[in-house]
Amino acid sequence: MTTNELGPKLIAACLAALGGIGAAQAQTVDPGAGDLARGKTTFARCAACHSVTGRDGIGPHLDGAFGRVAGKAEGFRYSPGMAASTRPWDVQGLEAFLAAPTQAVPGTTMPLNVPGAQDRADLIAYLRSLATPR
Repeated sequence: MTTNELGPKLIAACLAALGGIGAAQAQTVDPGAGDLARGKTTFARCAACHSVTGRDGIGPHLDGAFGRVAGKAEGFRYSPGMAASTRPWDVQGLEAFLAAPTQAVPGTTMPLNVPGAQDRADLIAYLRSLATPR
């Protein structure tokens, strides 16, 4: 096969792959309909900074976070932006924050987002299951 023959095939393969990515990104996911078990697995990425055992780490513990107002867990020293926040940690509030923390709460020191909509929905389901503080 010559280079001239390979070029169009390579371009076609790349466009097909990009089409698949675009379709996956265009998928809508109900942030309130996540899978709790997958959310627990997804939370493993968050566990470097957060716990669900009532102990603060680099970030605040997240058991009991669902349903309270952002930046208000007793005993944790929040960034000024988070401490001033009035954002509720409900489905919509968590969805916005997990997708783009610094846009949702300007001044937060949370450096990471959860880019996948399904991962966010699953994580929200897991956090919702921990709504009663332990």
